[in-house]
Amino acid sequence: MDKKQKYILWFKEINKGDVSLVGGKNASLGEMFNRLNKVGGINVPDGFALTSRAYWSYLKENGVDKKIREIFKNFKVDDLDCLKRTSREIRSLILKGKFSDELKKKIIDSYRELSQKYKEKYVDVAVRSSATAEDLPTASFAGAHETYLNVRGEERLLEVVKNCIASLFLERAISYRQKKGFSHTEIALSVGVQKMVRSDLASSGVMFTLDTETGFSNVILINSIYGLGEMIVKGRVTPDEFFVFKPTLEKGYKAIIRKNLGRKVIKYEYGAKGGIKEVRVSKNKQEVFSLTDEEVLTLAHWGCQIEKHYGCAQDIEWAKDGKSGKLFIVQSRPETIYKSTSPGLVAKSFQEYQIKLKKGEKPILTGMAIGGKIGIGRVRIISDISKLKKFNKGDVLVTKMTDPDWVPIMGMASAIITDEGGKTCHSAIVSRELGVPAIVGTERATKLLKEGEIVTADCSQGLNGRVYRGKISFEIKKYNLKKIPKLKTKIMVNIGAPEIAFKSSFLPVSGVGLAREEFIIAEKIRIHPLALYYHNRMKKEISSNFFSQEKFKKNIPGTIGNITKIEVAKIIKKIDEITIEHKNKKDYFIKELAEGIGQIGAAFWPRPVIVRFSDFKTNEYAQLIGGSIFEPADEPNPMLGWRGASRYYDKKFKPAFLMECEAIKRIRNVFGLKNIELMVPFCRTVEEGEKVLEIIKKAGLNVGLNQSKSEDRLKIYVMCEIPSNVILIERFLEVFDGVSIGSNDLTQLSLGIDRDNGYLQKISDERNATIIKMIKQVIQACRKKNKYCGICGQAPSDYPEFARFLFKEGIESLSLTPDTVMKTILASTKYKK
Repeated sequence: MDKKQKYILWFKEINKGDVSLVGGKNASLGEMFNRLNKVGGINVPDGFALTSRAYWSYLKENGVDKKIREIFKNFKVDDLDCLKRTSREIRSLILKGKFSDELKKKIIDSYRELSQKYKEKYVDVAVRSSATAEDLPTASFAGAHETYLNVRGEERLLEVVKNCIASLFLERAISYRQKKGFSHTEIALSVGVQKMVRSDLASSGVMFTLDTETGFSNVILINSIYGLGEMIVKGRVTPDEFFVFKPTLEKGYKAIIRKNLGRKVIKYEYGAKGGIKEVRVSKNKQEVFSLTDEEVLTLAHWGCQIEKHYGCAQDIEWAKDGKSGKLFIVQSRPETIYKSTSPGLVAKSFQEYQIKLKKGEKPILTGMAIGGKIGIGRVRIISDISKLKKFNKGDVLVTKMTDPDWVPIMGMASAIITDEGGKTCHSAIVSRELGVPAIVGTERATKLLKEGEIVTADCSQGLNGRVYRGKISFEIKKYNLKKIPKLKTKIMVNIGAPEIAFKSSFLPVSGVGLAREEFIIAEKIRIHPLALYYHNRMKKEISSNFFSQEKFKKNIPGTIGNITKIEVAKIIKKIDEITIEHKNKKDYFIKELAEGIGQIGAAFWPRPVIVRFSDFKTNEYAQLIGGSIFEPADEPNPMLGWRGASRYYDKKFKPAFLMECEAIKRIRNVFGLKNIELMVPFCRTVEEGEKVLEIIKKAGLNVGLNQSKSEDRLKIYVMCEIPSNVILIERFLEVFDGVSIGSNDLTQLSLGIDRDNGYLQKISDERNATIIKMIKQVIQACRKKNKYCGICGQAPSDYPEFARFLFKEGIESLSLTPDTVMKTILASTKYKK
């Protein structure tokens, strides 16, 4: 019999061309079951689908089809009362209908066959709605229709199939179709019946084959929770998050470039009488990842295969079976926001939002940014669906968490702010598709924000969304990258925060001229590296009944100043809280630093990323947790003090520096990011440079001018920011692969001005003749020796004429702050070499 004539199709009979018969969701399941299950080794549970013919037959035999067309003749989508009335009336008609004997028999026979395959009397199944306009590249219909989990028994199956058919006319589904321009009376609904994966005994989640916030396509994003996956969609937990870098994954590297532990406090598991129930996750399980690294890599490989098979980015649902330990793919659909797998390097346009804050203006609330835009409006706190009527177009929707029934007002919002949720919760998915900025997972928006007050929701600054009181002005800049002129000098970018790396990678730059470790250490790690290195020893010391400062200093090398037992105990407690997933606290530092730098390296791969080793000053290190133990409290002038290279070979700080080296080794050897290069800051003498290079070599990194010329050789540069670097530039170039000019410090040290002294800033100017002459000398020396010479100071970003001077002198690269890249390129075209 022709497929079009059947009421039931098994997955083995379905392929991706059958959307009109079984909807996008079921068509994709059939395609993967047939094409990727056996050939690619991707596990897909078996099942069957009621076809669109079964849907139309059910409506016609119950006389519902004509009544639906009559009801929609007077439909007004902007009238919420009309929407509610229409939905209720149509669903009531469908639910009152009866299955024909033929259709009922086919459903039951198919269910019995599936049960027999899995050797159960009544197999547990997931029953999902799959509309014939669903899971298309232009519309996901995320959560618009109903899904039922842990369905057992013939009568229960018939009941939920009918509920699925009726869900085509839920308020949220009607509203979504109207916004997307689909006909209400021409779309059919297929019902998929699939063997459940016992993820209630293990974990489940979603996987995107790109970064959901920027469209950066070289990564796989995996979210994972305990139990059934419905909890992720509802946004009631923050999932574990994993980023895997595709290009090096495919070369065999274990390229998990970022792992974030979520807050997985509750989960869904099977109910005793069918269905699902909510239970609390034990504290021990909350504190560990819900997937192993090997499972993450397996899923990432599958994600790459599925994406290649379909030829576009995918939004995938996966589940782990707690009985067999196997992973399964239970759904895959096209990603609907970016609709492309093109990497940032070939982007055709670039858009940036620039918020204009007054001095000292700070956010009142932060969360996870979704969408990259800025929204302003009046706060409307909506606690449940009954309050939707009071929402007006342009308001800021504030709630604990949205659900699919809220779609009608989500498109009206200027911004959405929620207490709960992660990147793949319902609020995030729908707001992205509707183009509405959202800030999710704030934890306290509904308590802190006040009804009716005006707020600005800023999602333009990377991962961290910020909420400000009042109306904050901003501007939107759009650039056509095809019209951006080409320059002989390389334009690179300075990056501190890994969160902005993916977005910044779309800029027309040749790589990263300065990747700072300081932001990662201060914002992500937050703990002094020596406090992590000596954590166990410190714990042992305070557990002793005979604690004394003298004994503590003797047994904990690098200790400076006086410290009490109580202070050390408080520091250890904080460290234990932050590093809960790590027994060895050194691993925490290495992991976090490697992941922060790795994200920047991945964003710009294969373009070079020059990473500067840590350059905190003593007063800045002292601010870190545990810093008071290891840093001098009264260094007279930290700007000219114990910083940069002088720390790395000092026996007090050397263990911390070796941890930095271990992070770099992980980035290159485990992540496979060979585009990472290194830079030594504040190197006062040639001898210091030689000492530092020797330590790096002994740490197992392949550096040095006398090393092999292979691609694996790690280039290492020196910051040129001290007059001695300029005076002895030829000698420094005998040790290093080149230099990057730090014009900020070079100016203050050459002119004798403390750059933190605001009163003297009228004298401090990189355009001063002294600085110009010094920079000329450095560029000429590098060109003569054919060595790299770039500049990563602020001056080219601030002064277009200074940038043009550098072009004229033949500097190899300018590294600029992301917000000044386009401005500098456009201004610099006035000079033509």
